[in-house]
Amino acid sequence: MNASLQVHFLGTGTSQGIPIIGSDHPVCLSTNTKDKRLRSSIAIEVDGQQLVIDCGPDFRYQMLRAEICCIDAILFTHEHADHTAGLDDIRPFYFKQGNIPMYGHQRVLDNLAKRFDYIFSTENKYPGAPSVETFAIKNEDFLIGKTKVTPISVMHHKLQVFGFRIRDFAYLTDVKTVSDEEMLKLQGIDTLVINALRLEPHPSHFNLDEALTFVDKIKPKRAYFTHISHLLGFHDEVEEKLPNHVHLAYDGLIIQL
Repeated sequence: MNASLQVHFLGTGTSQGIPIIGSDHPVCLSTNTKDKRLRSSIAIEVDGQQLVIDCGPDFRYQMLRAEICCIDAILFTHEHADHTAGLDDIRPFYFKQGNIPMYGHQRVLDNLAKRFDYIFSTENKYPGAPSVETFAIKNEDFLIGKTKVTPISVMHHKLQVFGFRIRDFAYLTDVKTVSDEEMLKLQGIDTLVINALRLEPHPSHFNLDEALTFVDKIKPKRAYFTHISHLLGFHDEVEEKLPNHVHLAYDGLIIQL
């Protein structure tokens, strides 16, 4: 029997986070901690490894808050800043562990190499800069240690994005459309995490109705919504209206599979 898999929601918010700077929207003014959302990311403990999916601008605080002291790999869904802008904050892990393994589409790795050239450079490297070991992934299974990871290729408006399946758990964010072929990779999962941005339709993200329809198609035992904006509403009010097997994720939530 496989050992347990633990998922820690490091952040469940959309690109601006909640509260939005300077906003007087009621959700942004909420005192409920479940309405306060950092940029979307998760940590997965599996097979004795600590894997992190995405490394956004809140990465440093997320690592401190979750008391994560080492990471075995970072997987990137895509190159947008809310999923990558915290890359410099891998430095403490690098100083402690050495080169940090990173997995992503070649397009994403190329983008990061331009934006964080001092990390990727091998010539005249600044002594305080971290270094990484990159692994370009395609739309096929790959291994991190002994953990098999299945990429799920989806579309974020016109941008290709990878979601990831590990065992019977799948994490997809920034999804607008998924082909029938890619949905087949999600058959038989126990737990699905999928984005649900807001109530109104959006050109590059599922809204709440689209996310619920997707859950009905995949039929996981349970589902959690993430990449949430203030326009979805108050956490507790939305949660009450969801089916029993569907929940809003929130920052700090830990689930065991």
